Amino acid sequence: MLEFFQENFLLSAVWLALFAWLIYSFVSDALSPVKQINTHEATLLMNKQDAVLLDIRPQKDFKLGHIAGARQLKAEEITKADFKRLEKEKAKPIIVACAMGVSAKKTAAQMHKAGFEKVTVLQGGMNAWQQANLPTTK
Repeated sequence: MLEFFQENFLLSAVWLALFAWLIYSFVSDALSPVKQINTHEATLLMNKQDAVLLDIRPQKDFKLGHIAGARQLKAEEITKADFKRLEKEKAKPIIVACAMGVSAKKTAAQMHKAGFEKVTVLQGGMNAWQQANLPTTK
């Protein structure tokens, strides 16, 4: 095995880098204060704990269809980490949703840093919501 690594240094280095990245992604998700929830958990939070759903997709996508009761968080508010209009909701659970669940992680982390303790991310975003045949509104 050592001989293989010596003869194929570049291939081995790429393999090790990918392996390290994979380990990092699992560890960082596990240690993150912001957790991901699936569509079922999101509906339970909205129905039983009056969770606030924030949709961070662009305005045109939001207008095409969004989860009922969702509020849109504009790009400039996200960029500036300006969550003033949500101050009254700090004690409530907050679910951040985007198109596929990727960009929502960054926004949720910003919100957590700003003092929102109960922030979660909708895993899979609106794509997961629509694939689960859950209702949307325009």
